[in-house]
Formats: sequence, C-alpha cells, structure tokens
Amino acid sequence: MNLIASTSTFSFFTLISRILGYVRDILIAIFLGTGLFADAFFVAFRLPNTFRRLFAEGAFNAAFVPSYTGELVQSKEQATNFAKNIFNLLFITLLILIFVAEMFMPQLIYLIAPGFYKDPEKLSLAISLSRITFPFLFFISLATFLSAILNSHNKFAAAAAAPIIFNIILIGSLLFSQLIDSSVASTLSYAVSIGGFIQLVILFFFVKKKFNPIPIIKIKIDEKIKFFFKKLIPSIFSSGVTQINILVGTIIASFHPGAVSYLYYADRVYHINLAIAGIGISTVMLPELSKLIKNNNIVEAVDLQNRSIEFCLFLSIPAALALLISSNEIINSLFGYGSFDINSINNTSLALTYFAYGVPAFAILKILSNLFFARNDTKTPFYLSVISVLINIIISVSLFNRFGFIIIPIATSISSWLNVLMHFYFIRKRNLHFFDTNFFYKLPRIILSVVVMGGILYLLLGFFSDKFNYNESWKFIYLFIIVTISLISYFLISNFTGAFKFKDIKLK
Repeated sequence: MNLIASTSTFSFFTLISRILGYVRDILIAIFLGTGLFADAFFVAFRLPNTFRRLFAEGAFNAAFVPSYTGELVQSKEQATNFAKNIFNLLFITLLILIFVAEMFMPQLIYLIAPGFYKDPEKLSLAISLSRITFPFLFFISLATFLSAILNSHNKFAAAAAAPIIFNIILIGSLLFSQLIDSSVASTLSYAVSIGGFIQLVILFFFVKKKFNPIPIIKIKIDEKIKFFFKKLIPSIFSSGVTQINILVGTIIASFHPGAVSYLYYADRVYHINLAIAGIGISTVMLPELSKLIKNNNIVEAVDLQNRSIEFCLFLSIPAALALLISSNEIINSLFGYGSFDINSINNTSLALTYFAYGVPAFAILKILSNLFFARNDTKTPFYLSVISVLINIIISVSLFNRFGFIIIPIATSISSWLNVLMHFYFIRKRNLHFFDTNFFYKLPRIILSVVVMGGILYLLLGFFSDKFNYNESWKFIYLFIIVTISLISYFLISNFTGAFKFKDIKLK
C-alpha cells in the first residue's frame, strides 16, 4: 500500500463531497441566512451529525479497525465472525437509541441548546426538526461500520464517495423546496434522513464481497467483543474531541442570537482541510499501522508515523495561513448572498479566523491519537481529551459574557493545541515515536514554502480587493482564481525547495 496514493484516492472523493457540501451550505445561507429557522435547523442537524463525526471520523474506526485487522491477520473466518457480532450489537443499540431519543427529544434539545428555551418558537421548531433528522444517525452509523470494513481491506474509494450522494440529495431538496414553495428547514430535515438511508444502501452493495451485513438477533458476547467495547467507550470521546468542543460551543452559543449559525458556517469552511489533512491521512494510516504493530514491524511503523505527520503538516499549515489571511473574502464569496447579510459575513469570518489558529492542531490530533489506537490504547487519548474539553469549557464559560460568541473558536483552538502538546509528551514518554532526519529536513522547507505562498496570496487579495464587495456577483469566481493560483504556486515552490515530493510519501 502506498500512503500518498491511498490518501489521494480518499481525499479526491472527499474533496468532491466537500465542494458539494459548500454548494449545499451556500444555498442554505441564501434561503435561511442566520435567523430563527437557520439556528433551529443547524441544531437539528448538529445533533445526529456530531454522532456521525464521532463514529465516522474517529471513535468507531479507532476501536474497530485495529481489532478487525488483527483478526484478519489470524484468519478471514475469525474476522468475519467478529464483525458479525459487532454489527448485530450496533444495529440493536442504535434502534434503542433512536427510539429513546425520539421520546425525549425536548430534554435532548435542552442539553445541546439551552438558550433556545428563551424563545418558544425556536425551541418548538428545533424539537420538530430534530425528530425528523435523528434517524440519520441510525443509517449513517451502520454505513460507517461498512466503511470501516472496506477501509480495513484498503478499499477507500466507496467509503469516501458515498457522502457525495448525500450532498446531492440535500442540494436537490433545497431546490425542490423552492419549486413547491414548502418550508426549506422541514424539507431539508427530511432529506438528511433520506440521504443517510441511501448512503447505507450504496455501501451495502460495495461491501458484500467482504462482509454480509444482515443483522440477526443472536449475539455472542465473548472476550473479544468485551475488549472492543472497552476500547470504544473512551475512543468516542478522545477521537472526536474537536467535535465535542464544537458541540460545547453550540451549547454556549445558543444563548447568543445567530451565533449557532456563525459557528456552523465557519466550521464548514475549515473542515475541508481537516477532512483531507487529518481524517483522510489518519483513515488510510490506521489499518496499515495496526498491521505493522501487530507484526512487530517497528521500523516501518515509525516511518509511516513520520511520513503521516509530515504530510499532515504539509497540508494543514498553509491552509491555516490562508484562512487567517482571507477569512472575510472566503465567507463573503461562499455565503454572502440573499439572507446572509454583511453582519453575518463579518461575524462568521471572525469565527473562522480564530478557528484557523487551531487548524494544524485539529488535523495532527487525528494522526497522534492513531499512535495510541493502533496499539489498542484508547484510554490515554481519552484522559487527555477530557482535560482538553474541560479547558475549553472553562475558557468559554468564564469569558463568554466579556467576549461573546467569539470566545468559543478561541477556546477550541487553545484547548486543541494543549491537547497536541499533551499527546506529544506521552508519545515521547512511552517511546512510541521519534522524528527521523527526513522529517527535520522537510519541516523548515515546508515552513519556507508556506511563507512564500502566504505572500503570493496576500498580493493577490490586494490586487482583487475591489472584487469582493457584497454586491459583486462574480466574487466566487475571483476567489476560485486566487485559490487556484495560490495552490499551484505552493506545490511548485514546495517542489523547488524540496519540501515535498510524492515519491517521498510511501511505504517501503
């Protein structure tokens, strides 16, 4: 397996999905803006989507992939039996969870958006929409399980491509709501659950050759299953710490009108880099690292860790700088239409600026946690993540009245960087990793390339500054031109400085 090739496959389809996701969010911004309906929908979507991100991008993979690949090393039959038991338990647990959540949805909304209780209309709408969207969790969690099976067999394309269909369905629902003049928020909420179901069906057909996902009532809870769930519980928290921090932010932001929407749109923008630099690399890395550790190939494991961290920094550092320099232009070009007014642009871009400081930390945490997960250690990242979340809560709550909603992205970035430092401390203490000469050769060259790219981006923004007025109809095109030129220049500069060459990122 070649790391760059597999990551490129995963990232290509992820990028297409994210682009369609931006189209979706642009339409939401136009039709809903940042008012009552937008806040209610984003809470309704955030609820199951937070669980989706916890499962799809961290917890489940972190617990399942090392165990499943370990069984594959022993025999295919052992792996299949293990997967069947996990699937059956997951199926039953999710059914119970959905049923309970639907019954107690008012109480659940109170937990994640307590500020809505000041506005009965917004509260009622959020409860109603959440009951529509919550079944999405059932479908997408099962879809994630099937994705983990495929990833463990180094089949990344289908799992990465399936969300493309989901976003197409949501875009279609937005346009359809305009044609039939129905409630945008309601139509979109139904589309969320329908999209999750179709995503599950698609993955079902791709996974059949590796695993037959037919649930049965009979469940065998042996020591392997117990060990899996012992890992799963802490990994839910540790691998999804960024999303937990965002959820904490949503809870606090619910007391500020429009703040939930500002944070949602800002989160959407920086998440494209996290999807590629953090989630993409870590998803590809984890099954291979687990196999290397299982076979005691420590030299190759450390090499993979170094190349993964190196590649992550290569992608995340320039992204962070680009967001810092051009946050207002990005938000204006992507969302500055219709109901999304100038005030919404300014507040969202301010949130994005402070999220940008944490982008490298968000991404590299995905890589660093894998060093523990591949060794079946989910407790250490869990304890570190608990500390990180507590720091986030303390900063956000204590300073919210003074700084308003903007303290939320500040606290998220600070707590994430502290989490990175704590991870590095325990990695070094347990001798799980050391940086090789190739890493130290590349890092200063990456930084030099980023600085030059940042200068080019700054000059381009200045040259096109008059093209980013609120009423400028072609501003998105100008943003696309600037981003394209900046990306090409970064890769050319990186190649010239020796910061990055594709042949360097491979398993030997």
